[in-house]
Amino acid sequence: MAFQSRKKLRIGFRQAAALLLPYIGDRLLEQIRAVWLLIVYLVFFQTVILRIKIFEATAIAFGIGLVVIGLAFFMEGLFLGLMRIGGLVGSGLPRKAHMSVVLGFSLILGFLATLAEPSIQVLQMAGKSVKAWEAPLLFLMLTRYSHYLVYAVGAGVGVSVALGMLRFYYNLSLKPFIYLFVGALIALTVWAGLDPNMHNIIGLAWDCGAVTTGPVTVPLVLALGIGVSRMVGSADSGAMGFGVVTLASLLPVMAVLILGLALNHTVPAPMDEAAFLNPENRAGIRMLFENETALTQYLAEKSAIGANNPDTKGAIADSRARFLIAETLRRNIAAALKAIALLTIPIFVVLFLLIKEQLPYPDEIVLGIFLCILGLATFSIGIELGLDKLGTQVGQKLPAAFKSIQLTEGNKVIENFNPNLVQTAVTDEGRQRPFLFIEKSGKISTIPFDAANFDPPTGRYHYTPTKGPLFGSGTSWAGIMVVILFAFIMGYGATLAEPALNALGVTVEEITAGTFKKSLLMQAVATGVGLGIALGVAKIILAIPLVWILAPSYILLLFITRLSTEEFVNIGWDSAGVTTGPITVPLVLAIGLGIGSQVGVVEGFGILAAASVCPILTVLLLGLYINRKRQAALAATSEHKKPQPKEAA
Repeated sequence: MAFQSRKKLRIGFRQAAALLLPYIGDRLLEQIRAVWLLIVYLVFFQTVILRIKIFEATAIAFGIGLVVIGLAFFMEGLFLGLMRIGGLVGSGLPRKAHMSVVLGFSLILGFLATLAEPSIQVLQMAGKSVKAWEAPLLFLMLTRYSHYLVYAVGAGVGVSVALGMLRFYYNLSLKPFIYLFVGALIALTVWAGLDPNMHNIIGLAWDCGAVTTGPVTVPLVLALGIGVSRMVGSADSGAMGFGVVTLASLLPVMAVLILGLALNHTVPAPMDEAAFLNPENRAGIRMLFENETALTQYLAEKSAIGANNPDTKGAIADSRARFLIAETLRRNIAAALKAIALLTIPIFVVLFLLIKEQLPYPDEIVLGIFLCILGLATFSIGIELGLDKLGTQVGQKLPAAFKSIQLTEGNKVIENFNPNLVQTAVTDEGRQRPFLFIEKSGKISTIPFDAANFDPPTGRYHYTPTKGPLFGSGTSWAGIMVVILFAFIMGYGATLAEPALNALGVTVEEITAGTFKKSLLMQAVATGVGLGIALGVAKIILAIPLVWILAPSYILLLFITRLSTEEFVNIGWDSAGVTTGPITVPLVLAIGLGIGSQVGVVEGFGILAAASVCPILTVLLLGLYINRKRQAALAATSEHKKPQPKEAA
């Protein structure tokens, strides 16, 4: 009988497929449900409201498909492999190791888990739209020193996790940590706003705090936190598991600002494009690039030679297409291997050498780790090919609602152009504007004429179609309000689709014994995120300094935190973590950078920062309201139970 119980069951390919395909289909549908509404909304707004087609639609659709498949593989591998060994370490380490060892491991775990976060990969692609002459420090941190940026974020998360474990050991209140770190961050942010170079990294720093709490960090940290809470006897406390996400959203901001401070003295001051391209300043800008070759290539790309020639661009694109595909595959696979290996090796070392436990179901855990690597690489490739392009494209087209923009993807060439066809229009001010008529699909329209785009030797005229303003004329406030409304609906809908928000709502309803309903929390968080994204988009369009938004908001939050109970402080401050899903982050970042490139701001960061602070405000305010109602109900109950005085005979 013992021999038979160990005998492996052999099944054929068809039987295996019949078992696996429904399971795989369910996992894919789970990811599709999380992303389809947001994608459809973005495509609908651009194609129907703005009436601009999606360029490179096939490549974007393929990329989004890779994102869905990659995320499904990654999440399955996470639960099959990393979560299992993380749970073993979380339950075993606090029982068998000194507190200092647990804190040290927490620091390392937080740092390495950040490197494996899908959203953190987006930061290393965000430097493409930043102009080196306008924001030298920001450009340096996003390009040459992008790995330092990721390490700084990881260090901030690592310290946050260690402090979170310390809180669990001593059952400390979250409020003093909030007062200390938020107060320090407000002061540091205001000071950074006074420096021309540091001013440009404020949005990046605060957005980094929003991308750290994703599907890798949170489950592993919670597993460790539950183990510590059980060991010290606080597993039944209402705050168990809360608070770490809050710290992991604040300390990375401080780490990035400190990194910027360390690098600030080495970079040149912001300058105009002419000064940057001046050969006399080449030595000063050299440190912004990895080597002389990178500098030369950047200067060539920014020079005017061939910049407006679609033929040149097409030839360059065709010659580099295969190289770029191969490079994208190699880079993302190598990054996924590095991130997962760096995360799993220390966990295995602790599991085998300190805890000394056997690995249960090793074949499943190894398969899970493989799926994590495969999923993370596929997801990252899909981000580059799909979500990043879609977000950037939508962001660049949104300003068509309130201003005229160029549709650079639709560059056209008129062969055998005759300059005699050029007409002249006169404005109300008496200015002459050359234009010409053009026929497309049987419709005749006008386009402006620019003599610089006409090449007499070849007889070709190159022109770029324009669009907008679609609502009003000039810089239309009606169009700006349409874009802000678009941002609110996007943030609201995307947040309700986040699986993490539903899980948080269930937990909160259980902790508060039903007084804080799941649906109420979800609506409060989604409304806050919608308001935050709308506020962030307004910040970019109207060029509002981010410090003017963040400093008053966080000062108000400190005041409300002082009035709130510990229970709601933990819930409210951690609720910002659900805004940073692996789908939402790359889209929001790309949209912000896309809008910024069209309206001419130096950087398009800050939307995620605003989307993190607003839901904390809405949840804490709702918590104050619920507490007041609860106290009123208790008072009424107590009054009702008091013995009534007997009436005199």
